[in-house]
Amino acid sequence: MRRVYIAAAAVFLLDQATKLWIVQGLRLHERMAIDVLPPYLNLRMAWNYGVNFGLLSDSSPLTRWALIAVALVLSGWVLWWMHREPRPLGRISGGILIGGAIGNVVDRLTYGAVADFLNMSCCGLENPFSFNVADIAIFAGAAGLILFTGERKKTP
Repeated sequence: MRRVYIAAAAVFLLDQATKLWIVQGLRLHERMAIDVLPPYLNLRMAWNYGVNFGLLSDSSPLTRWALIAVALVLSGWVLWWMHREPRPLGRISGGILIGGAIGNVVDRLTYGAVADFLNMSCCGLENPFSFNVADIAIFAGAAGLILFTGERKKTP
């Protein structure tokens, strides 16, 4: 279980450190946009009151607390699941997902919304959405859980 906790703590700390540095330190919440390597990497401030891509984003207190509760319940469920997971990459994936989810919960508690700021575009396609380190971790952790957990197929 140590791998789960280390992965979760590392992701959580990286997520919160980048948000503190970029949103507060670079004052992105005031500037709203900073071009880093246009169009490939830009900083674009977006307060996400909903889930991915702004779904369920009515910014009501009920939605905020419901999303916090869902993230905490799912994190608890993944943690419980990881107690039974013997594969190290599965446990690391679970920790990565938990760290990202808790990072976004802290945002909702602190700001009332998730602080998204990374924006990437390429090849003539302009991406209108922003994301953060926690979002990357949630996606990567979920992919890792699919790839690295479950019963191993028995070979004859």
